[in-house]
Amino acid sequence: MIGLGDVRDAAARIAGSVLRTPAVASDAVSRATGAAVTLKLENLQATGAFKERGAANRLALLDAGERAAGVVAMSAGNHAQAVARHAQLRGIGAVIVMPRFTPLTKVRRTAGWGARVVLHGETLAEAADHALALAAAEGRVFIHPYDDPAVMAGQGTLALELLEDVPDLDTLVIPVGGGGLIAGCAVAATALRPGIEVIGVEVAAYAALAQVLAGQDVAVGGPTIAEGIAVRDIGRAPLEVIRAHVADVVVVPERAVEEAIALLSEGCKTVAEGAGAAGVAALLAFPERFAGRRVGVPVCGGNIDPRILANVLLRNLLRDGRLRRLVLEIPDRPGVLADIAGRIGEAGGNIIEVSHHRLFASPSVQAAELEVMFEARDPDHGAEIVRSLQQSYTVRRA
Repeated sequence: MIGLGDVRDAAARIAGSVLRTPAVASDAVSRATGAAVTLKLENLQATGAFKERGAANRLALLDAGERAAGVVAMSAGNHAQAVARHAQLRGIGAVIVMPRFTPLTKVRRTAGWGARVVLHGETLAEAADHALALAAAEGRVFIHPYDDPAVMAGQGTLALELLEDVPDLDTLVIPVGGGGLIAGCAVAATALRPGIEVIGVEVAAYAALAQVLAGQDVAVGGPTIAEGIAVRDIGRAPLEVIRAHVADVVVVPERAVEEAIALLSEGCKTVAEGAGAAGVAALLAFPERFAGRRVGVPVCGGNIDPRILANVLLRNLLRDGRLRRLVLEIPDRPGVLADIAGRIGEAGGNIIEVSHHRLFASPSVQAAELEVMFEARDPDHGAEIVRSLQQSYTVRRA
């Protein structure tokens, strides 16, 4: 089992090649959750995620023969970019195996760091098998994304920095994929601050650690916006540390992750991918669990596809009532569209989209169906506009 000394050695080893990211008190997240929340902004790393810490430490420990042979890694994106970048910095050849579902943004950026990218398999497990086969065939060193003591120690430097900057934290909330990050952070945190509570976070479709700790058979799968922690297998080395030092694991729904991405974007002006926002999602999903506590949360990564980010923000606007989509039954006569637009505009709403259907959508030839989408200041404002329209028109969906 790794210890605090390993994490401190890793910190010295990677200094200068990995950014010491800021720890920022977040008023927006604190107000939304009832906790005093400090965010560790790992999305500001050169590759956009904390994975640089473990990759840099592991590659620094290669001997001359291993550096000459080159490395191979498997990842859904962030470990891939981290290995690619630090291999390039050290002049080491790198091959990265990524599952076919990996977002194009991560594939493109990984190749941009000079690695040879191989897309293989529908899951991380299939990608890992192929990466191990390539390592054997080409004589390369396999760099595991989490089940490696050097990688775990490197990831633990995140907690080392966080507690140096904010020493009075009583809780750390850490996203869990394969377990490397939470294991390294738990070792550092519990040694530096005995009594601190380290809590893991998994997304509902991939709650492997929660199932393992409950003595259940692991059953995971399905789509998730948090693809960076969509991992089937918890690493053996991390699991040993987790059993010893992690207090609890919570499981969050997809909606909470989307809400966390939106809160970080709107309230904190910071971009987070699904896995990167999972810690904040836990605070939103279980506010009673963290109310009144001094909580440190890493924003683990910011490598989210722009289209997905846009969709998440729009979905959040719809959910909280700031964006309203109405279907109205209206009489088919001149001036009705102008009246509806005027009511919305006079009430301070901003019309985004209008669609007018005459021929087939309405049950009567004397009537029509109108779809209108508008933006409101807040949920109460949106409801006020809907009530105004309902005074004169039949609103079938609001």
